[in-house]
Amino acid sequence: MKFNHIIDRVLPLRLCDNSVSRWWDRSRRNSPQRHKDPLRHREQIHRLSILAMLFCLLFFSSLLSFAKEAQPNEDPQIEQRMKTLTEQLRCLVCQNETLADSRADLAEDLRREIREQMKAGKSDQEIIAFLTQRYGDFVLYKPPVKSTTYLLWFGPFVLLILGTVVLFRFVKRRRELIQEQPLTADERKRAEEILRNA
Repeated sequence: MKFNHIIDRVLPLRLCDNSVSRWWDRSRRNSPQRHKDPLRHREQIHRLSILAMLFCLLFFSSLLSFAKEAQPNEDPQIEQRMKTLTEQLRCLVCQNETLADSRADLAEDLRREIREQMKAGKSDQEIIAFLTQRYGDFVLYKPPVKSTTYLLWFGPFVLLILGTVVLFRFVKRRRELIQEQPLTADERKRAEEILRNA
């Protein structure tokens, strides 16, 4: 009996008059639920095809952004000078990246503008003055110390000092509240009685 069962599993297509019907019954029994509901199966295929299209779209758009970065190096001195200058400027879109590191379209336009001004013979100070006049001090990655930027430069130190003073006063008051006082004679007798009875 056991031997026949093993043979049925190992050789599912025995030559007999009902071998096809046995195979068909076994395959229907082992098939997943999705084949019993063709509409649900079509929905799953539709979702997978949409996901595949989105993946392809993201992949090709990233390839295009990398291809956009490639630029011809015309003059190595201008490129080196531009690199050092753009490391001092902030990307207006990304805000936490330098203009040299940003991949935004506006950063690309600003780099092109800087390159053209360098080719025209303008100095770094003139280019920085032009950009700060156009975009304000925000375009500088390290803003200058002025009356409008005092809070930005000195605010964290003031907050650190104030926090230290508040913490020191809190600890001092807490220490005064927790002072231990010696037990009186009556309290000591009661404590000894409690310890004896326990």
